[in-house]
Amino acid sequence: MSTFDAIVIGTGQAGPALAARLAGAGQSVAVIERAQFGGTCVNDGCTPTKAMVASAYAAHLARRAGEYGVRVSAPQVDFAAVMARKDAIVERSSGGVRKWMEGLKTGKVFRGHARFTGPDRVQVNGEELVGGRIFVNVGGRPTVPDMPGLKDVEVLTNQQMMTLKSLPGHLLVIGGSYIGLEFGQVMRRLGSRVTVIEMGPRLVGREDEDVSAALKEFLEAEGIEVRLGAKCLSVKKEADGVSVGLDCHEGAPRATGTHLLLAVGRAPNTDDLGLDKAGVKVDARGYLEVDEALRTSNPRVWALGDCNGKGAFTHTAYNDYEIVADNLLNGTQRKWTDRVPVYALYTDPPLGRVGMNEAEIRKAGIKALVGKRPMTRVSRAVEKGETLGFLKIYVEDASKRILGASLLGTSADEVVHSLIDAVYAKTPVEEFQRHVRIHPNVSELLPTVLEDLKPLG
Repeated sequence: MSTFDAIVIGTGQAGPALAARLAGAGQSVAVIERAQFGGTCVNDGCTPTKAMVASAYAAHLARRAGEYGVRVSAPQVDFAAVMARKDAIVERSSGGVRKWMEGLKTGKVFRGHARFTGPDRVQVNGEELVGGRIFVNVGGRPTVPDMPGLKDVEVLTNQQMMTLKSLPGHLLVIGGSYIGLEFGQVMRRLGSRVTVIEMGPRLVGREDEDVSAALKEFLEAEGIEVRLGAKCLSVKKEADGVSVGLDCHEGAPRATGTHLLLAVGRAPNTDDLGLDKAGVKVDARGYLEVDEALRTSNPRVWALGDCNGKGAFTHTAYNDYEIVADNLLNGTQRKWTDRVPVYALYTDPPLGRVGMNEAEIRKAGIKALVGKRPMTRVSRAVEKGETLGFLKIYVEDASKRILGASLLGTSADEVVHSLIDAVYAKTPVEEFQRHVRIHPNVSELLPTVLEDLKPLG
């Protein structure tokens, strides 16, 4: 039996930073990792997918080179080289996290699966570890639904996409949301045929309807087939691949392809941790229940990252670490409920989101104004030859504070940061408009969007 001031289970975005912070404060720390250091983001999430997005963008831009007065021969995609580049980036990131943890002066790394054996202890590889505090950062995994015929075919998730050896001839994507659309566009630009299948009436159903419509329009313009309203999905093995029964209102009743990607959600890795022995409660979906300071029903145990169901993003996981560390080491009273929703969809062009959208504003009963400007009227976008999308900002009518924004267009994933501080600070529109921005830049048009506000009908 070994005793530590803290035990950190999992090395996703929150775990390593917290372990290092605690070790830096002189605490003894046990770090437990059963698989790859860095968690989902580093190994089969943000890092590798954005590397592939970059390769796909390069291929797409090369095909458009003539539009810029540049004459090149038809580009050829070397899929093996694309994946090798991605793997090298992942290895550097994952290896960096491993070396970081192994180098903690008051830390010790344990490799294996951790399970609670009591309220203050866990077992890994037969060794029992006792901790004054225990921090769970075990992340999540792709959801595989109980779909007729699914067990009879080879299925890809975002994890298996990372190990592809050859480019799919025709990729069927079940799930028209963030993961599905990013992979769909990447594979199309690298040379695959792609069909996106969505059960709902539109893509990315949690976004505003004009966002969904614009995404569908530019993805279809690239040759991606989009099938909406797909009900009673069923899967069937075919001689040269797989087919999916759709039962859509429009189009053929089945879609046939060579590969099938499931992108229908994620589940927390909490079902094999022995949580009952620790007195840690989970909700109906398996997420660890936490209070505003991210402490579980066991006062010795905290849950950070995807497994607590309070964000499911790399940046929210890292913010979980900041909250817990500041509260424990600096005596602050930080809460996860204080953060504003911020995220991006990394299609091209990307979507940058902050704060409330239209549905949330209406549900809250807030009287609001909205300003909108197409990217065709943004000089920077015109100069870059990337004019798809729009800038849209919501403002509370009474206070004139900025409520949120949906920015779909070139650099929108960066531009949205111009609004994040304004939403947090509840900055009035007039004050926001007084701040000078650099020309030519997409961000400089945000005050202009706010010049033409109309009531949200």
